[in-house]
Amino acid sequence: MICEIVAVGTELLLGQIVDTNSSWLGEQLALSGIDNLRQVKVGDNHGRIVAALREALERSDAVIVCGGLGPTQDDITREAIAAVLGVPLVADEAVAARIAAMFEARGRRMPANNLRQAEVPEGAMAIADPQPGTAPGLLCPVGPAGPDQKVIYAVPGVPYEMQAIVLGAVLPDLRRRSGDTSVILSRTLRTWGESESGLAERLADRIEELDRTGRATIAFLASGIEGLKVRLTVKAPDAATAREVLAAEEAELRALLGPLVFGVDADNMETVVAAQLEARGLTIALAESLTGGLMASRLTDVSGVSGVFVGGLVAYDSQVKFDLLDVPEGPVVSKPTAEAMAAGVRRLLGADVGLAVTGVAGPAEQDGLPAGTVFVGLAVGDDDPVSVELRLPGDRRRIREFTAIGALDLLRRRLLDRTADR
Repeated sequence: MICEIVAVGTELLLGQIVDTNSSWLGEQLALSGIDNLRQVKVGDNHGRIVAALREALERSDAVIVCGGLGPTQDDITREAIAAVLGVPLVADEAVAARIAAMFEARGRRMPANNLRQAEVPEGAMAIADPQPGTAPGLLCPVGPAGPDQKVIYAVPGVPYEMQAIVLGAVLPDLRRRSGDTSVILSRTLRTWGESESGLAERLADRIEELDRTGRATIAFLASGIEGLKVRLTVKAPDAATAREVLAAEEAELRALLGPLVFGVDADNMETVVAAQLEARGLTIALAESLTGGLMASRLTDVSGVSGVFVGGLVAYDSQVKFDLLDVPEGPVVSKPTAEAMAAGVRRLLGADVGLAVTGVAGPAEQDGLPAGTVFVGLAVGDDDPVSVELRLPGDRRRIREFTAIGALDLLRRRLLDRTADR
């Protein structure tokens, strides 16, 4: 089964919006065992959309067209699909009633042009959007029923609406049409502290073994400030076998990567750190210089973090470091400063753990230190404060973001070491 993706929207061609939908769709198709050999972007032009769909159908068994299902004049995906199929658009009264009910529930008047979203190509089926959006998806068979029948799926461009329809209706229908009854499961290990080439080197023997046996596949995905993802995918005749193989292969990778792995799947560094602090009954306070509150922002994204996060201090000016955190007079980008900041904020806010960062975000050097020089200080309980020096790449924004996750990772590893020592 080969499925092509056609993303509709002039804004995609102009670079005004990044096409994350096609990337997500490609990943989901791969995880479902559906081949995706081509992705196309096309502007809001009827003739070009029609041409793109016809070309895709010549090459592929299925096409997912994303975007252009809204109520405005430039939303013409429905009309283009109808032209490809050679059928008229017809009103779906059930969809119209659903759209009207949504506006009524919000206490708002429904503009008449919203009824355009209730029009479907004759012979097609509307796919209800489980999210609070008005645009339904479309399932449009191409040709007579049978093993050679092709299909066009139309999904909204709004990412969360698109994802809900694809997961709930499109992928199951594609799997049914493909006739593949096997089960595909994947798990993503989240890592921090090693380059992509370094991870590949560590896992080279395992990858070679899996390539030989076909037991599973390993793929790498660089995710910027979220670290490097190592995705493990297993295909098996049934779910029980797939889960068993996946668990065994995950254990193999964890043994090879050790503490580089900080989480799995939807985990991120802040959720993992918050969970570790909660499990140990510890509270944390932050002292941030170059990050300007980024660490506090990341932690407060975690639901329930108020149980462990006491508060933070943005000590950007040197005098604030001296006056509030008892940092000794002198250069403020140094290991002693980071350690003093960590101990000072822990004491000032009455927390069990103090975490601090100071450094040079750039673009210019400071006190003879190049941009990207960062010191992270950590004070845990009555232990002497410790610090590490980081040399981080990138522009000012990336240096600050890398500092935030790097500092949280230092805390994560320290908590793991303290547990292991007991």
